[in-house]
Amino acid sequence: MADTAPIDNPSPALPQVVVGLGNPGTKYDRTRHNVGFEIVDTLAQGWPASMVDNGRFKGAVGDVRSPQGDRLIFLKPSTYMNRSGQAVRAVVDWYKLDPAAVLVVYDDMDLPVGRLRFRQSGSAGGHNGMKSIISHLGTQNFPRLRVGIGTANKEQQNGVVSHVLGKFAPEARKQINAVIPVAVDAIHLCLRKGVEQAMNRYNGLEIEA
Repeated sequence: MADTAPIDNPSPALPQVVVGLGNPGTKYDRTRHNVGFEIVDTLAQGWPASMVDNGRFKGAVGDVRSPQGDRLIFLKPSTYMNRSGQAVRAVVDWYKLDPAAVLVVYDDMDLPVGRLRFRQSGSAGGHNGMKSIISHLGTQNFPRLRVGIGTANKEQQNGVVSHVLGKFAPEARKQINAVIPVAVDAIHLCLRKGVEQAMNRYNGLEIEA
């Protein structure tokens, strides 16, 4: 049973929940849309933290301590991408959190492979998982880490859907494999020093395979 006590963090600027977006099931493993899952899995493995299915939170959850010794939650929603907000809202309500304490990690077609970009807030930018989270939280004011997956082929039938649900070509896969540990390092910095410092260090970085 999850602890019902509110998460006590003396610095509200630091994330208290890290959410990786993706779709559950082996058919979606290592697809472009599941980069958020991969990053949170890698983050949890290095902590280490066990990601355990939790029906209350509609996802796999890891419950650890932040670098400051406060409770820190890792979350991978099992609701499928378009309903990600259900899981995020469940965690926010249970632990009585401000939405600004939630850091969301997700794929972004507007960024090339090899680029990361933190933002303090903003619109969904067409991403259905982010649309769901914004709808359920009732605000755009929460930080996010966008992970570049490159643009879709507009001439391909169902180009966007095929792109995000497809797997990376071999060379792009090598580059993503290099991106994931950098993204984990970026999240660690964000958890220690806040989103602004992570933005300053990582938003202009080009990561090569």
